[in-house]
Amino acid sequence: MSLYLFFDVGNTRLKWAAVESSQNPSEQQKKLWAYSGSISSKSLQSVEHRAELADYISKTLPKPAAIGFCCVAGEEAITNLKSLFPQWSDIEWKQLKGDSTFIGMRSLYQDPSKLGADRWAALIGARALSSKNTLIVNAGTATTIDLIGSNGVHYGGWILPGLELMQTSLANNTAQLDLATRSAHHGFGVCTNDAIIGGCDAAQVGAILYGMQHAKEINIPVEKIWIDGGNAKILAKEISQTNLPARQMLEVTEGLVLRGTWAWLLQNL
Repeated sequence: MSLYLFFDVGNTRLKWAAVESSQNPSEQQKKLWAYSGSISSKSLQSVEHRAELADYISKTLPKPAAIGFCCVAGEEAITNLKSLFPQWSDIEWKQLKGDSTFIGMRSLYQDPSKLGADRWAALIGARALSSKNTLIVNAGTATTIDLIGSNGVHYGGWILPGLELMQTSLANNTAQLDLATRSAHHGFGVCTNDAIIGGCDAAQVGAILYGMQHAKEINIPVEKIWIDGGNAKILAKEISQTNLPARQMLEVTEGLVLRGTWAWLLQNL
């Protein structure tokens, strides 16, 4: 069995997955990944934790035919990542960057090298799943919203603080607002805690809705919304409780960055 191994090194989490070479990134079954896992990205800073991670992965799966990765955590993280498997020194590590070429897609970013590699990977992953006009929402430490047309053109996007960053910002920069804790809520908050949680949720959902409106104004009406990341289910639940058009076209997915890295790797073997 031949495998491909992928890493997504984010600001908060390090994720990995492996697929059999016979699989295709356009497949959508839930059990897509032959092997997968996730740990804190800070683990790469520790020699001990790197050794534990390398030992676990190398004992879990056979030697891969190729390794692809995407990293937004800095050069030190890349160096530490590539040091994991000295026993596999003959395998080339292929890095997907924001300006990496992908046949059938292009970005209108003024300087593609400044486009976050994770955003570009997620766009490629979304393109593998659908060729519709699509909003890609990655709701993690930061929330990113990007538009890709059915023509494969990335029209740009937005970056805003994620839910936790919004909440901690209020707690850290105001005198009378404590760090809110998530609780069941809907609509306007009738206590300060729910007002904070609901307000932060509303800001995120509002950005998605505004993205749909702006896409319509530039004649790229959104037909599909993929939402990924640690806060994906929270935002999807908020949208599902509305009668807004986004409710009908939104789908939660996992591993868009890994999927995009996979699709890109296949074009670069």
